[in-house]
Amino acid sequence: MIKIKTPEEIEKMRVAGKLAADVLVMIEPYIKSGVTTLELDQICQDYIYNTQHAISACLGYMGYPKCTCISVNEVVCHGIPGAHVLKNGDIVNIDVTVIKDEYYGDTSKMFIVGGQTTPLNKRLVNTTQECLYAALHKIHDGANLTIVGDTIQKIADREGFSIVRDYCGHGIGNTFHDEPTVLHYRNHDNVMLQTGMTFTIEPMINAGTYKCKVNKKNGWTVTTADKSPSAQFEHTIVVTDDGCEILTLRPEEEGKIERVLHNLI
Repeated sequence: MIKIKTPEEIEKMRVAGKLAADVLVMIEPYIKSGVTTLELDQICQDYIYNTQHAISACLGYMGYPKCTCISVNEVVCHGIPGAHVLKNGDIVNIDVTVIKDEYYGDTSKMFIVGGQTTPLNKRLVNTTQECLYAALHKIHDGANLTIVGDTIQKIADREGFSIVRDYCGHGIGNTFHDEPTVLHYRNHDNVMLQTGMTFTIEPMINAGTYKCKVNKKNGWTVTTADKSPSAQFEHTIVVTDDGCEILTLRPEEEGKIERVLHNLI
């Protein structure tokens, strides 16, 4: 059953969403050649607990050992921070989920180490963000959730990229993962959106095959089956009468997309 959030709950999610977005803003200056993913995770953890006075949803979740997921190059998602050293040209996703007053804010962003990368990587990163933004522009009360997959599929197909099928967006509120399941590829799930629904849209786009494999040693880290690069962007949103509100919008995105979208105008 999909929960419709009250105005009070949505306000708590605004707070949690802003905190999650703030973590991604804070960590950007530290993402440079020579830093390890574990160092980045430790900086995020200190910021969440000691500056924001909030909680990391990832740390300890089903045994997950770190505060963030940091996925580099061919890692699709759930990259466990560790001794991996970043180098110029790497594309890096940092996925952060913050709990504040029992409500969750979940978001992720791609970073390019050193600011320059291959033309393929750059096109992949830009296309993935385009996929997210295009899907957000289709959300409103009364829309069918299938519009998310339809919209993203058209863009990915245009660029010759593939969409990960094994992982998806999800409902969120005072639980980490809830209904609805948000598929990012063309599908036939028939869910009519209603004002007050809250969920994530988080397309994972691969340069090669959509097929993935899970690291057998740690049980978490997902890579592309063909070692091609992968990219992901994620926002938490609430459905409104005529559009949606992005609860995890970062200041840098102003000018690219509005926090409150009026999609029926």
